[in-house]
Amino acid sequence: MNSKRHPDQIDFFHEPLFPVRAPVDQLDLSRFRATLKRELARAIRECPHDRPTIAARMGQFLGLPSISKAVLDAYTAESKESHDISVVRFKAFVRATGATWLWDMAVAEEGLTLLVGDEARLAEIARLQQEQREIAAELRNLKSVPVAIKRRPERG
Repeated sequence: MNSKRHPDQIDFFHEPLFPVRAPVDQLDLSRFRATLKRELARAIRECPHDRPTIAARMGQFLGLPSISKAVLDAYTAESKESHDISVVRFKAFVRATGATWLWDMAVAEEGLTLLVGDEARLAEIARLQQEQREIAAELRNLKSVPVAIKRRPERG
């Protein structure tokens, strides 16, 4: 029995570590806002720090005396459509909670996948291996046709 799976065969139990994504055609900011607010709330729930501590840490990163817990609550309340988090505050929030996975969520609809640290080297290795295969195929193609060498008359 062949244990190799075809690349198009779906494995319902395996989720790729580096998903291949395509940009979403339609920009739906309302849906993105709601998703972002839910994911910010999830990051707070999963964080070992409470909301006041997260708010204080954000303030520290932003060089502000403080960020109020109410502002933090507004960033995570789906009903507060007028309270979107800025990119600068988002960065401070990610640092304060340790939820670096939020960056991947934020760019996913653009067809992007976040690589962390040394993971980028894997992409570079794969790119170079692909180039190697392309060059090898080109060499095989060139070698498949005999080269006709015309002998030059000897000088005498």
